[in-house]
Amino acid sequence: MTSSTATMSLPMGIVRALRPRQWIKNVLVFAAPVAAGIFDSSDYVVRSLLAFVCFCGASSATYLVNDALDVESDRRHPTKRNRPIAAGVVPVRLAWALAAVLFVVSVSGAFALRRDFGLTIVAYLVNTTLYTLWLKRQPILDIVSVAAGFVLRAIGGATATDLPISEWFFIVTSFGALFMVAGKRAGELNELGDDATRVRPVLATYSPEFLTYLRAVFSTGVLVTYCLWAFASADESPPGAVWFELSIVPFAIAILRYALLLQQGRGSEPETLVLSDTTLLISGAMWAIIYGCAVYAT
Repeated sequence: MTSSTATMSLPMGIVRALRPRQWIKNVLVFAAPVAAGIFDSSDYVVRSLLAFVCFCGASSATYLVNDALDVESDRRHPTKRNRPIAAGVVPVRLAWALAAVLFVVSVSGAFALRRDFGLTIVAYLVNTTLYTLWLKRQPILDIVSVAAGFVLRAIGGATATDLPISEWFFIVTSFGALFMVAGKRAGELNELGDDATRVRPVLATYSPEFLTYLRAVFSTGVLVTYCLWAFASADESPPGAVWFELSIVPFAIAILRYALLLQQGRGSEPETLVLSDTTLLISGAMWAIIYGCAVYAT
């Protein structure tokens, strides 16, 4: 236990165990309504916000379950040993109780919003539970499972607002998620060094060369499919055609910048990396402005 965790109170430990910093991943629920051009309707905004809250509860429940099950291995990790459960600040039994409450609340809230959204949340919880219990030790399947968590968040935004899921949206989101997760594994391999296989056994099956290959495949996939989606959108909506096509530029810059950061071994915490890199933030903002013009200003 470090000095920071030794002085941590139980309430603060519970808050940290819920990992509110990870909730940024749940903003993916807004992707489908924004992309569909319906986010200017108060009803869709409210439904998206409620979907975001449900995913925050569900994801925090899975983090509690994961940390409770991995408490011993986390204590051997250079940074995870400071997590409240591993550090002994939050008792394991309390973690299980909190997880159960969040499971019930998030699933009940999801089904109250829409049946299909409730099924999406259940699929997310099943996936994350299988990951914790088995998939995280299976090569390739561990990457697919983590990526599926991102994709299900994006699908959740569509099911919560009763939107049809665009094939292009699904493909781009899937390739983007796989790209990010492959980079995460490469970052962990780089940062953990000799302790990598002891802390995360599945890393023993991944060589740096293979992870580089995966990143190349997935980054190519996300770039190509986004370009095809942008041109298809331009054909379907002539008034916004130029904006859709221009959105490719900042999107490509963001992907290439992220690829560079991954090559430097900095991808172990994607949510932190995305929010800390100025180039990524600027290119992301430019993409949002241009895409917003394509969807809403035409």
